[in-house]
Amino acid sequence: MLLLLAASLFIGGVHAADWPRLLGPADNATSPETKLLRELPKDGPRVLWQVEKGSGFGGPAIVGGRCVIFHRVDGREVVQCLDAESGKGMWKYDYEAQYRPRYGGSEGPRTSPVIADGRVFTFGITAQLTALDIATGKVLWQRDCVRDFAMGKAFFGYGSTPLVLGQRLIVQVGGKVDGAPANTVALDVATGKTLWAAKHEWGASYASPVPAKIHGRDCVLAFAGGESRPPTGGLIVMDAADGKVLSAFPHRASVAESVNASSPVLSGARVFVSEAYTAGGVCVEIAPDFSAKPAWSAENTGIYWMTPLVLDGHLYASAGQSERLAEFVCHEIATGKEKWRTDLGGDFGRASLLQTEAGVLCLGEFGDLAWLELSPSGAKIRSRCRLFHAPETWTLPALANGRLYVSQNERGDGGTKPRIICYDLRGE
Repeated sequence: MLLLLAASLFIGGVHAADWPRLLGPADNATSPETKLLRELPKDGPRVLWQVEKGSGFGGPAIVGGRCVIFHRVDGREVVQCLDAESGKGMWKYDYEAQYRPRYGGSEGPRTSPVIADGRVFTFGITAQLTALDIATGKVLWQRDCVRDFAMGKAFFGYGSTPLVLGQRLIVQVGGKVDGAPANTVALDVATGKTLWAAKHEWGASYASPVPAKIHGRDCVLAFAGGESRPPTGGLIVMDAADGKVLSAFPHRASVAESVNASSPVLSGARVFVSEAYTAGGVCVEIAPDFSAKPAWSAENTGIYWMTPLVLDGHLYASAGQSERLAEFVCHEIATGKEKWRTDLGGDFGRASLLQTEAGVLCLGEFGDLAWLELSPSGAKIRSRCRLFHAPETWTLPALANGRLYVSQNERGDGGTKPRIICYDLRGE
């Protein structure tokens, strides 16, 4: 097996990095890359390549010069490996995944591929979990998680992107293990064997688990909440080594057909989670004994799917249940005080934010790209362009080695089809 490791390199004064997973190398929507293009041309950065794709909301994963995408074409889920610099196809693997959405909309998948130690992991809309050799596309192992873990129903299919921690692949399943409720499981990355189960009855959400060190302990944070009546869910804090549930703080909308889709964010011993339907946001304080209590709440900061940024003691997010109601907002983490709220005078809608050395990169849900200056005193657009105009541009872009990979998920103006577009974001 070819061993490819997610890397961060300093070459010729430029800090370049891979993007192995949905939220980037640090699992928090930040990138260490430097020397990026700070002034966006009116028509957008130079397009290096583009590849049409099927349905789905997942973003690409890029490691060692390979770009892996995950999408759906003609009733089959497709894992496709491309050359990250040219877009040229290297291999493709697909399998049948029968699924019909009850509430309309995309047929998925709703997750992104994960690359670690020469393997690609995908978790499909029907909960088919697959491990592939990144060099060849050969199947290493597969698990039908609905069958293996007695997973409950899901409003929009299954859609929590897994997390790799060392030799453990951590997946939110919202099912059962040995007859006992289990929200999250850890599998051996080499074999797929179950290593531990976090015993909790809350169902699986659409938010991805993230790693966290809290009071010196390696933990996993999951924002749970699957299909249930009455709706249940909230923040689960697990021990990363054995899956022991250390804390469980309820937070879920009162509306049954709601989803928790925004991943938790950590600041010290505080964790912020948010949903967009009725409950909004809450910042949870984790005590040294791992008891949990609310530090502050922000009912008006309801986040749909984007992951907020934590910068210098402040939390920045794009909040709103619909594009019409979307606003950027800033909260002081120590107090919860709302410092400001604005739509920036544009049509960004429910945007994604990506922190870099050059500033905060913002991708609006219709295809607008901008560099923002965010501080406790306000928000400012420094540079802006329109990449394309298409709805449901909901996927956080991937940034790797000076290239920005953007997922256009729906048809756009001019008849453009869903595609992955690679832009040159390298500066002088």
